[in-house]
Amino acid sequence: MMRNFGEMLERLKNLPPVRLSVVQAADAPVLEAVKDAYEKGIIEPLLVGEKEKIREEASKIGFSLENIEIIDCPAKEAPMVGVRLVYENRADVLMKGLVDTAAFMRAVLNPDFGLRTGMLLSHLAAFEIPNFERILFITDGGVNIAPTLEEKAAILQNAINALRAIGYSEPKVALLSAVETVSTKMQSAVDAAILAKMAERKQIRGALVDGPLALDNAVSEEAAAHKGIKSPVAGKADLILVPNIETGNALGKSLTFLAGGHMAGVVVGAKAPVVLSSRADSPVSKLMSITLACLIKRGEKS
Repeated sequence: MMRNFGEMLERLKNLPPVRLSVVQAADAPVLEAVKDAYEKGIIEPLLVGEKEKIREEASKIGFSLENIEIIDCPAKEAPMVGVRLVYENRADVLMKGLVDTAAFMRAVLNPDFGLRTGMLLSHLAAFEIPNFERILFITDGGVNIAPTLEEKAAILQNAINALRAIGYSEPKVALLSAVETVSTKMQSAVDAAILAKMAERKQIRGALVDGPLALDNAVSEEAAAHKGIKSPVAGKADLILVPNIETGNALGKSLTFLAGGHMAGVVVGAKAPVVLSSRADSPVSKLMSITLACLIKRGEKS
């Protein structure tokens, strides 16, 4: 269990920096997070895009690029060039800069030089929440819209693999629904029950998995005890699998905008973790998304 983002950063201390390919890096808010991560010694950035524009944006935030490699290319070629750096093992982690998400993902999924592994790509978010004792992970509130049962199993395995890579030996996973009993009228509850049985039969590996569980029973031991739920996961969840993107999006934004939390997010299931940051993300969020991606990559290599 990790209690906060500070512990995530601490785990990268004294380790060699991770090579980060930043696609279309000519954007001051993105470079601010890259600068912070670089000064903390956790990354070796490779900045992809138009060199003069990158230098111009870096100067706005006082980021000296004296010892930073810049791969100069036209903006429209930046996604292809940045992804190739990872494909050719010249970089370890990929980050989206000031580039259209669709163009960026087309490069990531390119059949010739992209980062496909045969697994479904999915989003994993980590939340540091005031007055909550641990980091809470949520999947998938960012990529897959209405996953089927088979896709939920793949999303879940992606997230479990990532958590194990960053140090969770057996993460506790709650399969979210509106109830904690199986109701055939509620597809999320039916899917949760099947996924829990799949985990029991080792079709999903590496975690303690239980569901369906409502949110209160997933994160509050008191709520779980009040309802008489006896489970090694109830009230202790490290990871929550949401039934669809609307649930994940609403839950995540509630934790940040209403509860004052901070989020880190990465796309997993590709050859390398992908930082798919938004311009609306805070500098803390961007920095910790880089940190999470680096932790996952380091864990995969060890």
